[in-house]
Amino acid sequence: MVNLKINGREVSVDADPDTPLLWAIRDEIGLTGTKFGCGIGMCGACTVHVGGQATRSCITLLGDVEGADVTTIEGLDANDNHPVQEAWRNLRVPQCGYCQSGQIMQAAALLTDIPDPSDEDIDAVMTGNLCRCMTYPRIRQAVRDAALANRGQTRNG
Repeated sequence: MVNLKINGREVSVDADPDTPLLWAIRDEIGLTGTKFGCGIGMCGACTVHVGGQATRSCITLLGDVEGADVTTIEGLDANDNHPVQEAWRNLRVPQCGYCQSGQIMQAAALLTDIPDPSDEDIDAVMTGNLCRCMTYPRIRQAVRDAALANRGQTRNG
């Protein structure tokens, strides 16, 4: 049994500690917003926050997050209105949407670490999250817009 906190809720997962966190989240806890992409931590589709840090859940072992605070896309904002989620919707960032939860989780962590990122900051941090549809210009703009929203501003004001 591995104990951790998922989206603010204490959970006990009856799984081998060597189970990837991704599969515990999806199969044992039933939160399917976090996606499986590559299985080797290279695409970012499985990104969640562990202790506030963007983490690839496909290569993070369940036992390594014993007692940790884990946030998935479902826990980022109770009403799906985190500034990054709002910017994603406003700019219609996703096409197929498969990478979306990982992209959003990475972007939210970026804005926590760098509240006013430059384009270079955005590119450097987001480069590990792949988008098959190539919506990178909209992703960058959504991160910019979310940063402005966090500061109480808009693009036009």
